[in-house]
This record gives sequence, structure tokens and C-alpha cells, in this order.
Amino acid sequence: NMQKLLEEGRAVRGSKVLKSNYKLRLGDEIDVTLPEPQPLDVQPENIPLDIIYEDEDVVVVNKARGMVVHPAAGNLNGTLVNALLYHCKNLSGINGVIRPGIVHRLDKDTSGIMICAKNDAAHLSLSQQIQAKTAQRTYLAVVRGNIKTDSGVIETLIARDKNDRKKIKEGGRDAVTEYEVLERFGKYTIVRCRLRTGRTHQIRVHMEYLGYPLVGDPKYSPMKTPFSIQGQALHSQTLEFTHPRTGERLSFEAPLPEDMHKIVTRLRLGQFN
Repeated sequence: NMQKLLEEGRAVRGSKVLKSNYKLRLGDEIDVTLPEPQPLDVQPENIPLDIIYEDEDVVVVNKARGMVVHPAAGNLNGTLVNALLYHCKNLSGINGVIRPGIVHRLDKDTSGIMICAKNDAAHLSLSQQIQAKTAQRTYLAVVRGNIKTDSGVIETLIARDKNDRKKIKEGGRDAVTEYEVLERFGKYTIVRCRLRTGRTHQIRVHMEYLGYPLVGDPKYSPMKTPFSIQGQALHSQTLEFTHPRTGERLSFEAPLPEDMHKIVTRLRLGQFN
């Protein structure tokens, strides 16, 4: 982006390298030198993976909080894809060199269950199941506040914020989330969420929209929390799908990570003031 070009000294007016606080004047001619495009060569990396299930077609993993799912320009290392390339050798190529095998995504700081495809036939089948909602996923979240209704459906339009590409706001595409209250603790509530659509940050945005933002969410609830967690308290807990080769219905569950397990334990003990 332009900010990065300015930081690298690539914007010049005459012989003067411009800084980001420079105010443009009428008639200014700015020379911008664009960097050479970097080849997107994603390398296998020996990164530990928590594999729940694997066969010749699919691999089901429990993604750690803090792990990015796939590389992007300028961030080609340390991702789930790098780890999968080392472990699996072969992944589906439908999403190209940057996102091989990736059928669906989780946010960096959302933990939990994901399914990846080892070949194109499996990828197409799983993508169709996700699109048709025959592949079912549920999420566990800890939110601020006491949700008054036992269950409900949140439906809004959400879109990417033009001023902050990493943030979502109202407007744009239809987004629908089902939620069910599991436990209440006065100041906090544990909820199970199911996605009817799969928009970026959907659960995080929808719970904030409802008035009950996720504990620890740095983007939609930047408040201090009595709990120790790096990122939002959101976990992809269960996954159910039809195996693309055998037709067998499979169901998996990823246990809560330690940080969320501690939050739930403290809530049940009343240790959150």
C-alpha cells in the first residue's frame, strides 16, 4: 500500500523523498518507484500440527490460536499452509500456490477445527458441501454481558471497511448467524454459534452488533479483560461433513484450547471480578 511505499522512501518530489505527513500542493509531480513483484513461492516448514484425522483425501486439523491460515504477499512463512505442505506433501491446487488445500478459513486468533483437501476432487466436494450447508460447523464463544434470549438468529449486511481492510462494518453482503446460549455468568455468557453464511469476521461482528462482543477481541471489543487470552475467545469446535470419496458421514470435535478452558473454568468458579 501507499503507506509502505512512503516508509520505504519510494515517493519522491524532485530530489526530495516524501514522508507520510507531506501535504500535496496543486501542481505537485510525484515520482513513485514500485518494487519488483516478488515470486510467491511458498515453502514447506516443519511446524507442529494438531491433526485430528487424516486419510488420502482430507486432513482435519485443530488450528492453534495465533496461526495464520495461508500466506500472503509479504508474509509467506509460519502459516498453516507451510505446515501442511511439509506434512502432507500434496494438497489440492484449486486455490493456487498461496492457498493450496484451503477449503475454508479461520481468523488468525480463532482456534479450532478446520478441514483441508489433499486433491482437487476432495476440494470441489468439500467446497460444494460448505456452500450447500451440508458441511456443518459450530463455534464456541465467550462474550461480554448477559444475553437475554436463549437462542436467536442475527441477520445483517456486512462489508469490508474501505478505511481499514482488516475490519468489517455494516453494509454489503447478507450475513446470517444462529446462536444458542449454553451458560450465563451475569457479566459473561458462553454461546454456541452456527454460520448460515461465511463472511469475514462474521461471528465477531454479529455478536458486537447484538451488544455482546467477544471477550478479548482486539478489533471489535478493545477493552481490558480479567482473562488471559491473546485475541478473541472464539473456537471452531465441531465439524461434520460427508467424505468426498466414501460418502460416509464424519463428525469431529476440537477440544477447547488451554486459554479458553481456563476462562470457562474461572467463570464457573465465579473468579472473574
